Order: sequence, then structure tokens, then C-alpha cells
Amino acid sequence: MPGRQQTQLAVRIVIAGAGGFLGGTLAAEFARRGHELLCTARNPVAAARGAGWLQARTRWLAVDFDAIPPPSFWLAHLLPGDVVINAAGVLREGRPGAFAAVHLEGPARLFDACAAAGVAFVVQISALGATEEAATGYHRSKAAADAYLRGLPLASAIVQPSLVWGDEGASARLFAALAVLPVLALPGGGRQAVQPVHIEDLVAGVAALVAQRPSGTRTLAFVGPCALAFNDYLHELRSQLGQGRRQLVVPLPESIFLHMAKLAGHWRQSFLDGDTARMLLAGNVAAPDEFAALLGRPPRAPGHFVAPAQAEAMRRASWLAWMLPALRLAIAFVWIWTFIVSIGLYPRDQSLDLLARVGIEGGWAQLALVGAAFFDLALGIATLLVGARGRARWLWPSQLALIAFYTAAISIAMPEFWLHPFGPLSKNLPMCAAILLLWALDSGRGAARR
Repeated sequence: MPGRQQTQLAVRIVIAGAGGFLGGTLAAEFARRGHELLCTARNPVAAARGAGWLQARTRWLAVDFDAIPPPSFWLAHLLPGDVVINAAGVLREGRPGAFAAVHLEGPARLFDACAAAGVAFVVQISALGATEEAATGYHRSKAAADAYLRGLPLASAIVQPSLVWGDEGASARLFAALAVLPVLALPGGGRQAVQPVHIEDLVAGVAALVAQRPSGTRTLAFVGPCALAFNDYLHELRSQLGQGRRQLVVPLPESIFLHMAKLAGHWRQSFLDGDTARMLLAGNVAAPDEFAALLGRPPRAPGHFVAPAQAEAMRRASWLAWMLPALRLAIAFVWIWTFIVSIGLYPRDQSLDLLARVGIEGGWAQLALVGAAFFDLALGIATLLVGARGRARWLWPSQLALIAFYTAAISIAMPEFWLHPFGPLSKNLPMCAAILLLWALDSGRGAARR
């Protein structure tokens, strides 16, 4: 046994796609177990900087599967006896043909090199529902890579996980955000069957496969202990996040949901598009017996996904996922509505009278009224369109400076506005607080990117 353990620890683990959530989690676990790592990422410098493990025994390669690196590239880096894990993948196509490149052609060239280099074992991270007859290009491309691997003379395992829950995962953040809402419209009332698996169980299962290294090619479904309806899954998450009573689920016609998903797909950062919507509608379940046997225990149930110590932070983050965009829209509306009111809805002579009270009259007053109105419009449009870095650098400071100027000028010339029952000046205080909050969060996001 001591000799076997030493041999296992000496094995180098090659992880393709280690810059992603799943690949990075796998790499952190194998680093913890003492393995030497060769990791690939599109941007290895950024991936290494954000890695959650010590880098002393990790080497990084810049690899973009979209470019389909040839076997010769991989052969320059692979060693006999390596264990190779392919965790590279994209949920949505950034361009036509990306699924074929990232999920099939790129991995196929890697698998060819593995066979030529004498790699000891290959783990292909596929997806539950990956079949040649699947409705989505995502699943079909994964299935094609699985079939290609099965045809090679390699000891390998094809892992097909269901929905993966991990606190830092994009899908987990989305489902947590959906779970906190008091009312939610779901296609078919959310009756689609799902069988989510926790990231820690998935990683433990892959580690067990690497330790066993069975001969031939084995295909395993990595799923939770039992299937449940999607709305019940959200209810389990909602309970763990401390949101109290069950949310009201309004059935949404599937045709409307698919149209909404297609529209959302035009937004690059959206988790939802036509393919992901069809995957959700199809559901995905499998028998958990083989996975449980591999783990030596039942996989974790969704009712225990959220660690109690993390529940409150996740609940707040889930609400912020909704409220921060809403806050931005509200601020944009204030500036744009101010333009509309100033340029035509509010009597112009009364606006000019107010300007006269702060010392601006005649032609200057006309110019100031129109100029200020269009400046307000520009601020409103910029609030909607400018990215986080631009907002942090100049947009939020500009808005705060303008509000401060307006407030000071009116306080000096018309101090009675502080006593107005509608609070035209006092309402600037929560407006400034909201802008300061968005400024702080946008500044933090920019720092994280650097």
C-alpha cells in the first residue's frame, strides 16, 4: 500500500480547461493531494493569478480549443504515464462552429496525442443527456467527442454530470438568484425533472476514477441521489437561503419561454439562450447507483447544497443580482425623465424663473436650460450603456458632482426647497447613496479584473 500511494502521488495530472470553474476546482483538489499539475487555459496568466491553490507544482500552458491545437502541439508536452482530464467547454457558442471546435475537434486532437504519447488514463468531462440524437448542439458535440474517445486504445472514463452546484459556479448563482424571488414564472410551472450534483461530489468521483484507473472506457452519470422537479430544486435552495415561505410559481407557456430565451441569447453574458432553454425543458436524470458506488456513499442531496455559514452571504448576493441592475435602471430613468420634463413637460417660463433665482437670465438661461437637459439625457443613456470600468472612472463621479452642484446652488438661492413636502432636495441623499453603492461595486469589479 505505501508503494502504491507513492506511485499515485508521482503521477502528473494534465487538466485542459483549468481556467474554468470545474477545471479549476479539479486542479485545486489534485494539488491538495500532492500531484504535479500541467494546466491549460486561454489566459494562463490570469488563471494562475486567480487559482485557489499553491502554484509551486503547477505549470500553465496557453491553449485555446477554439483554435484546435494539433496532436503535435500536445505531444510536445505530454509524458508517458500522465493522467489527462478534459474539462474544457463552452455552454454557449460565441460563433457558429464553436461547439464543434471546443467540444469535438479540439478534444479529439488531444485524445489522439494521448494515445500516441502513452498517457495512462483520460477523463472526459461530458454532460448528462449527451447523445447523437440530442436536441442541442451542445449535447451533440459532447456526444461526438465521447464516441471518438471510445474508439481509441486508451483507458478512459467519460463523466456525464447533471446540473453542477458549486458556490462559485455561474449556474449556482443563477439558481440561487431565482430561488430568492417571491414570485417566479417558469415554463410548465417548473415541473422538469433534474438531478443536481454537488461540485465536491463530482471532484471526489473524478479523483476516485483517477485512483482506480479502470481499463477500457467507462461511462458514468454523475448525478444527485434522486430526481426532483426544477421548482422543487429551487424550493430546496430557497429554504437553505432562509427565504421562508415557498415562492409562487406562475406557469409560463414553453413557446413564450423559448422566445424569451432566444432574445436573451443576444446578450453575451446571459446564461440563457435557445439551446440552454431546450436543455432545461428536456430535463436530465439518471440512476445514481454507479456514482454512489464510486464515491462509497450516497451523493449529497440538494437540501444540503448550501453551507449554513455561507447561506446569508449567498442570500444577499442573490438579491443584489436582481437589485443592482434595477437600481441602475432607476438611476438612468431619473436622468432621462429629468431631460423629458425639462425640455418640454414642465412650463418653460417657470423653469426660466427658477434659473433667474440662481442668477442665470436671458439668453444664458435658455442655453443653460437646454444644455443641462441634454447633459442629463447623456448621463441617463451612459448609465445604461457604459461598462463597469467607465462607470467607475467617470460616470458615477460625474453624477455625484452634478447632484452636489445642483443641491448647493438651490440650497443657497432657494433654501425653502429643503422644507418642501415633496422633498426635491432631501431626495438627493438616497440618490447619492445609491450611486455611491454602485460606484463602490463597479470599482471592486474592475480591481478584480486587474
